[in-house]
Amino acid sequence: MAGKVLLNADLDAYLPLVARGKVRNIYEVDNATILLVTTDRISAFDVVMGNGIPNKGCLLTLLTAHWSRLLPAAIPGLRTHLITLGLPKEIPLDYEVKGLRAQYDNRSMQVQKLEPFKIEAIVRGYITGSAWKSYQADGTVCGLKIEPGLRESEAFPGGPIYTPSTKAEQGVHDENIHPDMAREIVGARYAARIEELALACYKHAAHHALTKGGIIIADTKFEFGLDTGTDEVVLMDEILTPDSSRFWLADAYKIGETPPSFDKQYLRDWLTSQGLKHKPGVEMPDEIIVKTVEKYHEAFNRITGADWETGLLETK
Repeated sequence: MAGKVLLNADLDAYLPLVARGKVRNIYEVDNATILLVTTDRISAFDVVMGNGIPNKGCLLTLLTAHWSRLLPAAIPGLRTHLITLGLPKEIPLDYEVKGLRAQYDNRSMQVQKLEPFKIEAIVRGYITGSAWKSYQADGTVCGLKIEPGLRESEAFPGGPIYTPSTKAEQGVHDENIHPDMAREIVGARYAARIEELALACYKHAAHHALTKGGIIIADTKFEFGLDTGTDEVVLMDEILTPDSSRFWLADAYKIGETPPSFDKQYLRDWLTSQGLKHKPGVEMPDEIIVKTVEKYHEAFNRITGADWETGLLETK
C-alpha cells in the first residue's frame, strides 16, 4: 500500500510519555501543556488494526483544528484546549531529528492540560447504529423514551438528543448511560454545562457540514475537561472527525436505509463480514485502506472547503 504511515510516535527521549491511546500518543510539555501526536493507527470495535491509514493522523489533527476555530467563534462561552499546531521547542532542531520533525508536521497539537471528565458526550441527530437497535427492542435510546413510529436513519423529531457514555479504559467497552447517571459521575452543574455545549456544538457543526459540504452529521462524540484554574468546561481531544462521528452524504440520504458514510463504517462492515469484530491486530487489505483513505479525504474536502492534497497548510 503506497503512502507514508506513522504507527507510533517516538518522542520519549525528549518528553515524558503520559499515555498511549488507540490512536494518539500523549506527552507532557510542561505543567500546563500537553502534546497530542495523532498517529495513523485506526481502531474499530475498540481494538486497533495491525496496519494503518496513510496520513490519517494529519487529517484528524487538521480537521480538529478547523472546528477549534469555527465553533468558539459561533458559540458564546465555548473554549477548546488547542494552543497551537506543531512540535514544542523541547524537540531539538539538530540534524539527528530533522527527518523526525518532518514526520510530525500537521499531526501534532500543543493543548492546555485539563482534568478530563469521565464521560463521553454523544449527540445523536438521527436514529441509527446502536440507537436504532435499542429503539427497535424497547422504544428507548440510552434509557430515553423516544416517540414511536420512527424509521431507520430518520432525524429525531424533537431535534438532536444527548446520550452520554462512560469513558472506559483502553480495551474496555464504553457503556451508554442515561443523562441522570452522567450527573452522578461528574456532578449536576458540570453535567448540565457539558450537555449544553455538546448540543450547541453539534447543531452548529451539523448546519455547517450540510450547507457547506452536503454532509449530514448523524451523530458524534465530544470530550470535555475542566480548567481547574477558571472552573470552566473546555472542549478537548478530537472534534467532529471521521473517527469520532458518523458522516453521511446528503444526496444519498433516504429514510429507512443506511446511507453511504465517510467514516470508519466501511472498515467496520468489512470486519463484520469477515468475522473479525473485536479481534486486535487485524491486517487490513489494500482495498479497505484505499476506500477508507478516499472517504476520509472527501469528508475533509467537503467540510473545510480546502483540497486535502494541496490545501493542508491553508488549514493551519
